Amino acid sequence: MTAAPRKGRKVSFAADTAAPQADPWSQISTLRFMIHPLYGGELLVDFTGLRPRGLALAFARSLFMLAAPRGPIMVRSSLKTYANQLPSFFSYLAGTGDGINGPADLRAHHIDGFETWLSAQGKSCVHGPTYVAKVVSVLRRIADDSPELVDCGLRERLRYVSSHAHVRSRPRDAYSPYVARQLRDAARADIAAIEARLRSGPQFDEVPQIDGAYCKAHAAIETYGVLGYRDPTFQSLYKLRKKRDLTSDRLNLSLHAAHYLTADDIVPLLVLLLIETGLELECCKSLTLDCLRNAAGGTVDIAYTKLRAHGAEHKTIRVRDRGSSTAGGLIRRIIALSSKARVHNSSDNLWVYFQPGEITAGIRQLRLKVSAWTQRHCITDDQGKPLHLCLSYLRKTHKALWYLKTEGHMARFAVGHTVDIAARHYADIPSLRPLHEQTVADALEEVLAGPMILPPQDEDRLRGELASPDPDDGGISTALLNGEQDVWLASCGNFYSSPFASAGTPCPTPFWACLDCRNAVITARKLPAILTFLSFVDAQRIGLSAADWTAKFGHAHDRIVQQILPAFAEDVVTRARAQVANDPPTVYLPPEARA
Repeated sequence: MTAAPRKGRKVSFAADTAAPQADPWSQISTLRFMIHPLYGGELLVDFTGLRPRGLALAFARSLFMLAAPRGPIMVRSSLKTYANQLPSFFSYLAGTGDGINGPADLRAHHIDGFETWLSAQGKSCVHGPTYVAKVVSVLRRIADDSPELVDCGLRERLRYVSSHAHVRSRPRDAYSPYVARQLRDAARADIAAIEARLRSGPQFDEVPQIDGAYCKAHAAIETYGVLGYRDPTFQSLYKLRKKRDLTSDRLNLSLHAAHYLTADDIVPLLVLLLIETGLELECCKSLTLDCLRNAAGGTVDIAYTKLRAHGAEHKTIRVRDRGSSTAGGLIRRIIALSSKARVHNSSDNLWVYFQPGEITAGIRQLRLKVSAWTQRHCITDDQGKPLHLCLSYLRKTHKALWYLKTEGHMARFAVGHTVDIAARHYADIPSLRPLHEQTVADALEEVLAGPMILPPQDEDRLRGELASPDPDDGGISTALLNGEQDVWLASCGNFYSSPFASAGTPCPTPFWACLDCRNAVITARKLPAILTFLSFVDAQRIGLSAADWTAKFGHAHDRIVQQILPAFAEDVVTRARAQVANDPPTVYLPPEARA
């Protein structure tokens, strides 16, 4: 305040003359700098080779701001993708020949031209727009911070990413049950071996003469956590082994493997966890020690973070927790196996293990180790070739196995997703397409197959075959041909094995369902009943609307007129019509026909 307030005077405040402090996140004046995103660790960004320098500086400042606190880029891997893809825009600009010095010289046609250039470089209609999206995102940030630097036409162009229609990407596929079984068996065998190794602890009986050097090395590991290559204790052991012509290529790793999980051990643990839980790969990597919650009734919640779900990053999934072979038990095993390493690394990440030179937390750069693991176990794909294991496919594999287990029942299958998302992203995948095609084929075959129709000549032939010493009945019996198994519209192959009910129970369907039943056998003897029913169906057109009649009787009418009657000779059908006129068959019609 300017002075102490006095009676009758309003309080006034002096203007703040101090200059506002500049935002440290916008102070980028170099093209080589470090960025510290919220997750994943620091990243070195190097734009020193980009020209023009003015535009490169503007892109560097914008990228730095996108990774600032509460910015849209929170993960190191996403930031690295920006750093790798943005230079391609500068390569395109260098080929245009336009005099561009900074953001003010860019126009809308440069964005469209960049998209066309990417297509000419071989980028697909799915992959190319991801490059354009990075450039658009950076330019939007520049437009927000310095509107005067962005042309009006370019600002309008930044409202959308691609000038072409969206093309749906090919869904990531799943591995077959055969491959999944190989992966699961190999992972479980390795985990059993890992537990046995850590349970037995250090071994000193390899070379009895140098047991003392081994004991000192293991004691140093217990005390300090890591035994370096230049440590005198390690050098002493190394020289003693060398004098005895013993190989020491993996000596340091083998010493630490008696105490801790190693980077090689992470592969089977991660593979089995992905298959058993179906979590996203990045979510499995970021699990923490306290991820298991609310254990009850043989199940437990796994709490995880999904950074892509902006605004709903923190999620849980309910999994089984009965024994070490379940998802909950597997996480407890990982925590127990990494307990000694946590003495020397206090990270709350689930994955704490030894890699050469340090005890580290978190999973990075597993590609070579995954390939070595599949080769060691001789894991093959469905064609018998060595499997190139892609860890991101294991989530789809879990979903595909669950889909097969639920027999495609979407209400049970769609766990953690809406039915639409589950059907589009996890059920409509290439590995499940044969199952869907076979289901459609079976349904069409069941609809179109219908009853077996026996014209008089075929009926006589079957009677002769049944009378032979070695009959080939094909499911037809003498009792069926003699009418002993007749129902109203057909003869029934097995009244207690209906496709419309469980085996052993009587057929529960209306009598005209025989026209669609694979157990039904229609002979000339049943034509009078069928013609009577056809007359009833035609008479119902008077009392029902066209839509109602089609829904109730349309299929049965088409089956009789288009499939059954044409199978018999015209004189056989004529005799049946005469029989109906002279001696109507016993009526077995629905109540509305007798009313």
